[in-house]
Amino acid sequence: MSAPELVVDLRGRHIETLDDFWDAVSGPCGLPTWFGRNLDAWADVIESRGISDEIDGHETLSVHVDGQGLFAGGRRDAELLAGVFDGRRNRLVVHAVGRGRAREGRGPGRAG
Repeated sequence: MSAPELVVDLRGRHIETLDDFWDAVSGPCGLPTWFGRNLDAWADVIESRGISDEIDGHETLSVHVDGQGLFAGGRRDAELLAGVFDGRRNRLVVHAVGRGRAREGRGPGRAG
């Protein structure tokens, strides 16, 4: 039986690039060393499953990030990454820095 939710809290991590994001999620998500470190590979991991025992052992995945660096808004890579999350079975939650509120769902925008 699957656990309800895997929460990967990356707040406080310095994430400026997709490579930084892959580095940050690799351990908590149990990604194999052969993980492709690209959006298509990430989509396979979180949508198709069967790649990460850690993710597969949970019904949903929530990744929490600070709304700065890569996720400050307007960054194409962040928008593409956010588009891979479906907002239901897997969510990207971007937290406004210093405000304590978050925006949840598909987009990398910040809550006001």
